[in-house]
Amino acid sequence: MHKSNKIEKLLWSIALPGFGQFLNGKYFKAITLIIMEFIVNYMSDLNQIIIDSFKGNIQEAIQQTDYHWLMFYPCLYMFGIWDAYKDGGDTAEYAYIPFVLGAFLGTVGIIYSDELQPFGILLGPVWLPMLFSFIGIAIGIVVFLFLKRRHSIL
Repeated sequence: MHKSNKIEKLLWSIALPGFGQFLNGKYFKAITLIIMEFIVNYMSDLNQIIIDSFKGNIQEAIQQTDYHWLMFYPCLYMFGIWDAYKDGGDTAEYAYIPFVLGAFLGTVGIIYSDELQPFGILLGPVWLPMLFSFIGIAIGIVVFLFLKRRHSIL
């Protein structure tokens, strides 16, 4: 029987937190993450926010958003991805840093998503947190590579 690899588990977790945990055989953790995903999704009205954002209705998305619930989402999402990746096999020291910075900056993006306008464009509660998460991941990769290189030199 073929054993799935770390990247496959990471990609399934991007699709839905908990799917990668199922592939890793961590069923309780998988079900817990999926339940948490559905609760936060429902309470923040995330699906409608995504639909409005994709259609370019940013003001409607902002008005629809329950920010108190949505602020949980980046951490839940990035943790699910990281956990599936980590449990998928050997993981380098400091490999968690891009995930943590992605979660942190994604949350900051949610906080400012109703007012911050990079390049003069209001991106709203979907696009701004995604942009910030990608920036956090990129910074985290640079920090990870620096620490990995520094550690190998010592």
